[in-house]
This record gives sequence, structure tokens and C-alpha cells, in this order.
Amino acid sequence: MADEQKIVKVYFLNDDQQWETLGKGHVSAVERHQGICLLVRSEPDGIQILESKIDPDTPYQRRQGTLIVWSESENHGMAMSFPDAASCHEIWKAICQVQGKDPSTDITQDPLVESEDETLDDMTDDVLELPNCELGKLDQIAHLVASVLTSPPHKERLALLMGNEDFIQKLLQLFHMCEDLEDTEGLQNLHDIVKGMLFLNQASLLEILFSDKYIMDVVGCLEYDPALAQPKRHREFLTQKVKFKEVIPIIDQALLQKIHQTYRVQYIQDILFPIPSIFEENFLSTLTDFILLNKSDIVNMLQENDEFLSTVFAQLRDTTTDDDTRRELLFFFKEFCAFSQTLHSANRNALFKTLTQLGILPALKISMGINDLQIKSAATDIFTYLVEYSPSRIREFIIEDRESEGILFINLVIEQIFCDPDPELGSAGHLMGVLRALLDPNNMVTASSHCERSEFLRFFCKHSMNNFIAPLLSTTKAYIRDKDNIVGSDENNKNCLNNYRTAQLLALILDLLSFCVQHHTYYMKKCILNKDLLRKVVIVINSKHTFLILCAIRFMRRIVGLRDELLNCYIIKGNFFEPVVNALLENGTRYNMLNSAIVELFDYIRMENIKSLVAHIVEKFYAKLKSIEYVQTFKGLKVKYEQEKELTNQLTKNLCSVLYSKVFCRGSSVLEEEEERSIDENVKKEAVKSPPESDFEIEEERSIDENIKKEAVKSPPESDFEIEKTKENEDKVDLPSKTSFGDFKCTSSHSADAADETSNPNPTRVICLVDYSDDEEEEEDETPPSKRPHLSP
Repeated sequence: MADEQKIVKVYFLNDDQQWETLGKGHVSAVERHQGICLLVRSEPDGIQILESKIDPDTPYQRRQGTLIVWSESENHGMAMSFPDAASCHEIWKAICQVQGKDPSTDITQDPLVESEDETLDDMTDDVLELPNCELGKLDQIAHLVASVLTSPPHKERLALLMGNEDFIQKLLQLFHMCEDLEDTEGLQNLHDIVKGMLFLNQASLLEILFSDKYIMDVVGCLEYDPALAQPKRHREFLTQKVKFKEVIPIIDQALLQKIHQTYRVQYIQDILFPIPSIFEENFLSTLTDFILLNKSDIVNMLQENDEFLSTVFAQLRDTTTDDDTRRELLFFFKEFCAFSQTLHSANRNALFKTLTQLGILPALKISMGINDLQIKSAATDIFTYLVEYSPSRIREFIIEDRESEGILFINLVIEQIFCDPDPELGSAGHLMGVLRALLDPNNMVTASSHCERSEFLRFFCKHSMNNFIAPLLSTTKAYIRDKDNIVGSDENNKNCLNNYRTAQLLALILDLLSFCVQHHTYYMKKCILNKDLLRKVVIVINSKHTFLILCAIRFMRRIVGLRDELLNCYIIKGNFFEPVVNALLENGTRYNMLNSAIVELFDYIRMENIKSLVAHIVEKFYAKLKSIEYVQTFKGLKVKYEQEKELTNQLTKNLCSVLYSKVFCRGSSVLEEEEERSIDENVKKEAVKSPPESDFEIEEERSIDENIKKEAVKSPPESDFEIEKTKENEDKVDLPSKTSFGDFKCTSSHSADAADETSNPNPTRVICLVDYSDDEEEEEDETPPSKRPHLSP
């Protein structure tokens, strides 16, 4: 079933056999009451207007492709009017499906009651019949026009009947007759007729009404609004008070006519129909399209006139042009740019290319440097249009401008922001949006030979950043730094921060700086550190204006969000959280945007567990913040801090334990292996010796073997030092005492060692502090002592 809702108008047949409107709403075919129902709910509030079950035996009829008629009971006819045939067909299919009929037919059952059918035909025929254009029938024509405005098919039919020049000419002749006769009723009917004709939304009809021949008579008819006590004198204003200025004479008569027509039609739309009601919002769409097409035609005709535009720009680039002429030229070109907004993208790009070749940007630079408020304002508005056209081309010009003399073009734009005379800084806010568009990475060309992204950012930071943050620096320069606290120097500076216009300007600057921190991290990081920028920003937290404090908090939040440890150290060293904490405490328990912004800043640090900032906040400010219990943020910071502290202590203990086990408590199994390896090496050395030459040598070798066995059954040595002693005993060499491992002195003779073991039941063993592999290599490289001379037998 068709469940998509369609907008319809519902009619019913009253006791006088006349059709009356029941309401307007959305219709859908839904399953209800063990069948399919047509359900209509009103458009604004959803109140049910109609619920009609589709009876298999009820005759339904489709008329004109947009009207469905049926009878609920005797003498109780119903009708639904659809805005188009497609919507009507969807509901008609649902009806035919229930009754088992082919949707291509227009009648599902026997025809309707004859009287009802004739009444419906009369209603349709009345709409299509246009009374003669006579003075006595103006009220009938007005009533007819008003009655068809809710039915698109009827509007189209009536527009065809009225859309001929003969009818309009007769109608406007009646207007002059009524004015001569001072027929107020007739004039008011003519107002309703002409207004209704505009609401028919037919371009062909508007072309006739807005032609030079009839447009002033149309304006005259619209003067006599029945809702006004006295008619408005719009014709007098358009013909006598409005002056058309030609800064450069326009020779093309077709262009002149198009300009005049566009102005007058725009006047009708803005003055005579300023705020259409909810029922009229779509009635004037064709009027709007008519104006847009006219503006496009004007731009194209001017663009094709090369001589005209060349003359305009030649005067704008001429420094000797007087201010009055320059002002008028800029006003003209500002309106020209506004008209060009109606062009398609390709045509707009072609226009911008043409303007660039004619030298629009150098002309704007000259105009923005002139000390005239209106000239600067007009040049700024034109610059805004050009940035919307092609920000990349504007960036190219700004970079190329560094080679010229005088103030840079981008700095002139920044100066215009600061010099905005509007107390609310409306133009300044608009220009800040233009700067943001120039700095927006989404519309930057990243691989261009002329204007690379990094090149423009480097240029801006080098040549314009100081100019841009100058108001921030000048406002905060009177504040001094006293160790860990930022304090104000005097009351005058506080008053400067509390000035509303200054606060608004600083808020605009901070918003753009926050944008740059988010999108241009590398350049802004250098700027923040080199200019100590955050120190100046947190000073504005002393202002009484909450919106400015929020801008400062947002800027700091962007910096913290970078999670850059160098910037975190900068924040900690500068103690920049102190003004934030003070602002939170001064705000008290008020639940507002300031409270939420500050709590979110701390909560972000807690969730991301930025260790350095967590430790700084807890150690420095937890005593002040622990009383805040309506959120668990600060207790959570304390928990994070304690967990990190406990983890650090545990890691320290584990590290000490590992070092102790490696340095002081080497495993016994490792030492035993080293000892056995040493013994095996010594045995091998003795085995490769030359055969003994006498019994004395045999006896000597036996003595050595016994010593080896005695050493083998000893407790394993606890250090490399004792291994070294064993080697020396095996070689039967008496070496002088030496100093090793710093101040530890040891005697390596076998007899001394034995004596110590005998005299001291618990001998103190010398322990090697560090086991260096290089020591073993050095020992291996040492030359062994020479053997004793053999004794003759």
C-alpha cells in the first residue's frame, strides 16, 4: 500500500450542494479497522481531518489527474485535490488495489450521483471561466483569482487565460479609469487582482507585467492595499525621488533598461511584499527567479563590455582620482559583485579571472589605504566577495605584495578590523571570517608552484601575526609577572579589559588564534613559545565579560588538546592554571558556560591522563579544588595522581630489587659453572705440559693435583676475585699483594688465605661490585708467570 504521505486539500459537499473546504494536510493509505483507510492529518499540528475506509463497493472517480471524488453516504460527497498527478496516482493505486480495479481507469464503479457530479463539474467550470474585463466585474475577477491560488492546476489554467497582453492592457486601463473616478472599491479590487496575478507564479505573465510599458501601472495598482487607510505613493518615489547615478556613462540602451527594470522589480519584492506569510512563501518564487535572471544578464552584459570595465578600473588604480568619484565607483562595483553571486560557478570563475587581469586587487589596496570610512568599507566588502570567489588567488596576491612598497595588503585588512566604527564590531566580525577563509586548510592549495600552504602560513606568521595580536599585547602589557602569580598593575588596565568594545575585539582575535592552534599546530607552537602568548591570554581572564573569559579558556583548551609535552612544561612553568582555578572558584556553584568550559578542560586532562599536568594541578591546586564535589573531576585527578605515584614507587622498588639481584646476589648455579670451567681449563693446561724430567717434577705435579682437589671440594667462590686466587694457587706462584676494585686490598698467596681461613671461622669475603666482562678479557691477556727452574736429580 502507498504509505508515503502526500499533501492534499479535502472538500465536502454541504447541504446546499456546494463544495466547502474541510482542511489541508497529509494523506496516506494505512491499514486500520480490518481494512485500508484514507487518513488525512493537518499539516501544521497533525490533527486528524479525515478517516475514510476504502469500501470495495463505493464508486471512486479520478478527474483531471489531480482530483479524487467519492460519496461517503447519500448526499455526502467527498473530494481530495492533489498538487500534482503523481501524488494523486499513488493514492488512486491504493484505492484500485482494494477494489481490484486497473489503476489506468478513472472510474472504479458506477458513476456518482448525477446532482453531485454536476456540482463538481460546475466547480471546475467556474474556475476555468474568466469574466469579461469590465469595471462591474472586477470583484468577480478578484474572487476568482483568490479562489484558485490553492490549486496548482487551476493556477496554471488561469495564468494561461490572463497571460495575454490584451487582457492586461484592458485591466490597467480600468485602473486609470478608477483613479480618475476615485473609485476606491474598484482600486482595491485591482490591487487584489494584480497581487493574485503575481502569485500565479508564471514567468510569461511576469514578463508582460514588468515590461517598461506596464510596470509603473502595476506599481500603481499595488498602492491601494485594502489593509491600509491611505494608499502609499510608490510611483512618486520611483519616478521623482530615486536618482540613477552613472559614474561611467552607459551607452547600451538594453543594459540601461535591464538595470531600471531590475531595480523596480526588486522594489516591488522588498517593499510591497516584504515578509510573505506562511501561505505565500512559495507564491513569489518565480518573482525571485525573475530578479536573479535579470542580475545575471546585467553582469554578463557588463563583462562583455571591455571598454566600460577598463575605464572603471583605470580610475580606481589612479591615485589622483578624487574621493567622491572613487566612492561612487566602489559603490557601483560592490553592487556589481553582489549581482555576480547569481552566476553559476564556471561563469563566476571566468568573471574573477577577468577582474584579476583588469587589476582589481591593486585597486582595492589603494582604496583601503585611503582615510575615508565609506571608501574603506566598500573596498572591504568587495574584497570579501573576491575571497569567496577564489581564496587561493587572493593568497597569491598577498604573497606577491611583499615586494611592493608601503603597508602590506593583508595588514591593511587587519587594520580595517581594528578600526571598525560599529560598536558591535559587525564589519570586524565579517572580516575575521574572511581571514579565517584565507587560513582555512580545507581551501588551501597544497601543491602549487605559486601559493603553497606552508609558504602562506610562513608569510602570515612573519609579516602579519604581530599586527594581528597587537591589541592583545597592548591591552595586557600593563600586567606584570610576580614569581608564580600573574597580577594587574593598576585599575586603569582592568578598566581597559572591562571595556565592551575592547573585550569584543579581543574575543574575535582569540577565536581566530584558537582556530590556528587547531589547524596550524607547528607555526602556532613556535608563535606561542617565542612570544609567550599564553601568558597574555590568561590575563584576560581578569575581565568582567564572561564571553571573553570563555575565549581565553577555549584557547588554552586547544593548546592542552595538542598533548605536546613542551607546551605542557611551558604551562607548568608559567603557572597558567592559577587564573583558571581562580575563575572557577569565583564563579562559585553557578552552573553556566564558564563552569562547564573550565570543568571540561580539567576533565579532558583527567581522561587523557596527561601525567605532567595531572601532577601539577594536584600538587598546586588540589587543596583549593577538593571542596568541589558536584563533579568527580578533581577527585578523579587526585586518584590518577595517587595511582601514578604508587606505580612510580613500585617501579623504583622493582628496579632496586633487580639491580641488587644482579649486582650483589648472583645465582650460585652461574658461579659453579664458572668455577668448573676454570678448573677444566687449568687441567687442560697441565695436560699439555711437557713430560716431567725427574722425580722431583713428578712429586711437584702430584702436589699440584692434590691442591686442585682440595680447592674443588671447597665452597664455591662468591666472586671473580676468589676465582682469580684459585688460578694463582694452581700455578704455585707467589705474587705481591695488589690493590683492586678501588680501596679493597687483597693478598693472593695461598698460605695467607689458608691462615685466614684457619684463624677466622667466618671469613669476610671480598665481593665484586660490578661484573665487567672486560676484566676477564684483561686477565686472559696477561702473560702467565715463568715456571720454576728444574732441579737436577
